[in-house]
Amino acid sequence: MQTGDGAARPHLARHVRLRFDPARQRHVLLTPEAVSVLNGTGAAILGLCDGTRTVSEIAAELHGRYARVDDDEVRLFLDRLAARRCLEVDQGEARRG
Repeated sequence: MQTGDGAARPHLARHVRLRFDPARQRHVLLTPEAVSVLNGTGAAILGLCDGTRTVSEIAAELHGRYARVDDDEVRLFLDRLAARRCLEVDQGEARRG
């Protein structure tokens, strides 16, 4: 598990972009190989993955936005994207710049 301890700081990999697609009226995750259409929660999670927030901080922010947030589901979502190399996970200090 990539994000198990909650102190990991996920960020999008260099080759991945999170964009709003006006034609679909949804956020999409763009990789060189694919376009993944995201639901609102997925887009919210990825929007917080900037390398400065820990997984625990991301979950806390989501708790402030939504009535029900399952921390394990957030971690599972992030782990799946890390396994697909869409996310990179830093275990140390926050990224700069």
